[in-house]
Amino acid sequence: MSNDLRNFLALSYEELEELNVKAKEERKNRVPFETIQEERLKYLTDEKRIKAVTVLFSDLEGRLHMLDYDKKFLIKSWDNLTFDGSSIRGFTAQRESDLRLGIDWSAFYWAPADVFGNGKVLVFGEVIDKDGSLYAGDLRSVLKSFAQKQFETNRYTLNAANEIEGFLFQGTDAERRYHETGKFEYVNTGGYYHSLPGDPLRVFIDTAAEVQRAMGFQNEKDHPEVAPSQFEINYGYGEVVAAADQIQLYKLICRQVATKLGLTACFLPKPVVGVNGNGMHTNVSISTNGDNIFWDPKGEENMSKFAWEFVDRILTHGNDLCLTLNASVNAYRRLDPHFEAPNQIKASAVDRGSMVRIPIGNSKSARVEVRSVGPDANPYMALYAIFRTGLEGDTSDLEDLRQAKRFLPDNIYTAIENFRAAEWTTKLLGEDIKNRYADLKQASADRCSRLLGTTVKAPEVQFHHEVYNQYLWNQF
Repeated sequence: MSNDLRNFLALSYEELEELNVKAKEERKNRVPFETIQEERLKYLTDEKRIKAVTVLFSDLEGRLHMLDYDKKFLIKSWDNLTFDGSSIRGFTAQRESDLRLGIDWSAFYWAPADVFGNGKVLVFGEVIDKDGSLYAGDLRSVLKSFAQKQFETNRYTLNAANEIEGFLFQGTDAERRYHETGKFEYVNTGGYYHSLPGDPLRVFIDTAAEVQRAMGFQNEKDHPEVAPSQFEINYGYGEVVAAADQIQLYKLICRQVATKLGLTACFLPKPVVGVNGNGMHTNVSISTNGDNIFWDPKGEENMSKFAWEFVDRILTHGNDLCLTLNASVNAYRRLDPHFEAPNQIKASAVDRGSMVRIPIGNSKSARVEVRSVGPDANPYMALYAIFRTGLEGDTSDLEDLRQAKRFLPDNIYTAIENFRAAEWTTKLLGEDIKNRYADLKQASADRCSRLLGTTVKAPEVQFHHEVYNQYLWNQF
């Protein structure tokens, strides 16, 4: 069908960046929800070239789901969007399947037409239970409610920035075909910072960075990482819910760009043995009235007593939280004492094997870096677990907690046992959601070899929560 007959929205990257940065500032400045809602609905009504609105939400494991609603339908029915929750793993049972999607109008994005299609805009949704309350299995809503409560009660703004590593492999759907091939093929073997202009890895990084910039990410730097065919594209910090949304968009953008290039962007924590794995180093801080309360020029490592108490609570619950931060069988290959793996439950300014690192900072950039987080973790669950634990968790009386010789689990079975046994994870998630999450992880683990061994097994890729499809679900 001829494109000449169509008149769908396709904005330049410069126009997209301007719109998205403006929306990001409105969100950062906490413009009232009603104002944003009215503005967005008016825009959708007036902009005739938009045909559909893509609503995004995440399941309990963090897998991103997208539904396209006809724009005219959404304008009339935005407050009554229903979907079948029983089709989403970890959500409701079949007998109680009806759920609704609310619209978070502040989380609105204009996307490049050459990557996402003409005539579409994106917005994040909130899952609503049958009684009208926020659905407990939607960790985005849980995180948003927690962050809002902290702001209203303590004037705390929770900030996060994530350094997300990934691999670029030859061919499309490389993960789904792993059980046939038994290997991933690199597109580049240059290593850290090394990539020639115009080679496949550099073209991918450049293209993905352009898309991110257009979507308001406000990039900082990008480069090939230590392992062959590995990449990292860094962008600025944001308020915690917006930061988690950007993690989901980052992976979506990378996968979409890679697919258009005939390649695969892979966020398995350790898809190839013998080289560095993928991490999602999670930098967090808290500010009050614009002041970073983690900073103290006279404190240890220039960090405040408040910040060190935050660190101590995370270290106390390190084993309790491990399953929320390392969410797959494959993630435990990454927690290997070699390859700079952060498997030690301690805090350090210099030791990159520590679960928590204190980077060099100043009054603006002082932060705590949780290094043990894998890129396949549910970003909303991970950030909620880190912030709530840091603010409300217990503190161990273990002598020299920050340097004690303790280690994170080296397999998912131990992590599941720790997670199930911990009182803190029940407080964190509630008993129902905690058990659902643990059961999902147990089901995946039971499809894989109990001992990881020295090679990546097909089932740990095939049954990974970001890879499986409904055909595989039925084999659990």
